[in-house]
Amino acid sequence: MGRIFISAAHGGKEDGKIDPGTIAGGTTESREMILLRDLIVTELRGRNLEVLSVPDDLSAVQTISWINSRSRAGDVALEIHTDGANNPTVRGAGVFYIANNTERKQNAEILLTGLLRRVNQLPSRGVRPDTDSGLGRLQFCRQTNLPALLMQVGFITSPEDRNLLQTRRRDFALGIVDGLVGWSKIIAPQPETPVDANYLAINININGQNYGEQGILINGNSYIPVDLVDRLRIDLSRGSNINRVTYRRIVYVKAIELREFNISIAWDSSTKTVKLRSVLAICAGHIDQIISNGSTTEVQLQLFLRNNNENALNQFGDIPKLYREEATLEGVNHDIAFCQMCLETGFLRFGGDIKPLQNNFAGLGGISGGAEAASFSSARIGVRAHIQHLKAYASLEPLVQEEVDPRFRFVTRGVAPSVDQLSGRWSADLDYGTKIKALFKRLYESAGLI
Repeated sequence: MGRIFISAAHGGKEDGKIDPGTIAGGTTESREMILLRDLIVTELRGRNLEVLSVPDDLSAVQTISWINSRSRAGDVALEIHTDGANNPTVRGAGVFYIANNTERKQNAEILLTGLLRRVNQLPSRGVRPDTDSGLGRLQFCRQTNLPALLMQVGFITSPEDRNLLQTRRRDFALGIVDGLVGWSKIIAPQPETPVDANYLAINININGQNYGEQGILINGNSYIPVDLVDRLRIDLSRGSNINRVTYRRIVYVKAIELREFNISIAWDSSTKTVKLRSVLAICAGHIDQIISNGSTTEVQLQLFLRNNNENALNQFGDIPKLYREEATLEGVNHDIAFCQMCLETGFLRFGGDIKPLQNNFAGLGGISGGAEAASFSSARIGVRAHIQHLKAYASLEPLVQEEVDPRFRFVTRGVAPSVDQLSGRWSADLDYGTKIKALFKRLYESAGLI
C-alpha cells in the first residue's frame, strides 16, 4: 500500500496568519479542517499506514508542489474542505474528481461511502467531476502528479452540518480513513509490476478519425503527444499550469487540459481510446463576447437546466424561451446571459436573499441604495432587465425595448464587452467571469457544440 498525503483547505498564510476561509457560527473553515485533518492523520498512523500531512503555511500552488516533489508510485492525495452557501439549509458532503476519469470517479465513490457509513445523518451530494465546481477546474485534482481527490465534508454555513462536524469529529475522521484505506489498496502497485506498467499505451481519436501516434495513460489520466497539440494549432502559452510529462524522449500533455481551449475530451475504456473533438460550432474568437450570437436551442437550454436542477422548470417553464427572445432583440449572446442566470440563482434554486417571486435572475440591485434587491412584475420583465444590464456593460448601442433595468443609467456604457470584464463590476468576486465561462463550457459540451 502506498502513502497517503492529506491537506486541510485554507489559503496559506498572509501577514503571518492562516487564511481562515469561510467563517460561520463562530468558527472557520481552516480551524475545522485542521482539527479534522489531525484526527485523520492519527487514525491512519494507528493503522500502521504512512501518511504525510501538508504543512499549514503553504498556498494552494505550494501545496501541490510540496506533494509532487515527494510523491511516488502508489501514493494518493486528499484535500478536505467545507463549503459555504448563502442559504443555511444547503448541506451535505461530496467528492470532486478530475473530469473524464472513470477510475478516479470510482475512487471518489469509495471515499464518500466510507464517510457516509460512519455519519449517516450527513446528506450526500454525490461525486462530481471538477468541471462541475465553481471555477470549472480544480488545481488539486489536476495538477498533482498522483491520484488526487477533493472532499467537501459538509457546509460550515449549515448549523446541522457544523454541529455534526464539531460533535462527531472522530466519526468523520474514521469514515474518511475507511475510504482512504479502500482507495489506496486499489491504487497501490503490485511488487512484481514493472516500471513501464505505470505508462500504458492508449489510442487517440480526433473528430472520429484515428490518430497515427499513441498516447499514454498515467494514474488513470490520458496524455497525448505535444506534437498533436501543435497540429491542433493550440497555443499552450495561453493556458495556466499545463501538465506535461516526458516519456521515452517524447513530451506529453494531459488531455483534459485541452478543454480550456474549447476541445471536448471523452474516454472509451473498451478500446482504451481518448477521444478529442476540436470542431467548434461557433466562432472561437467571440466565445466570450457578450454582444454576439448565442448558439443553443430552447430544448438544449431546457435540458441543461433540468440536468442541474430537476425542478428548475416547475415555476419558470418558459425561462429558456424568454432568454433567447429577449437577448436576440438586444443583440446579447443568450448563452452567456443564461449561464449567468444559472450562476446567480443556483440553477433557479435561489435560496439567498432574493426570492423566486421577485423575478430577479441576475442579482440586480434597486435604486434606493438599500439592501433590498430589485423586483419585477413578471419573469419576462426580469429577464429583460437582466439583458438590458448586460447590454449596458457591453455596448454603446441604445436599447431596442423600453428601459426596465433600474440601474441601466448608472452603468458606464461599453466598459465590459467580454465576460471576464464583469469580474469586480457585476460582482465583487474577481473570479466571477471565470465561473460564468465554466458554466458556458458545460452548456456547450452538453449541447454537443464543442
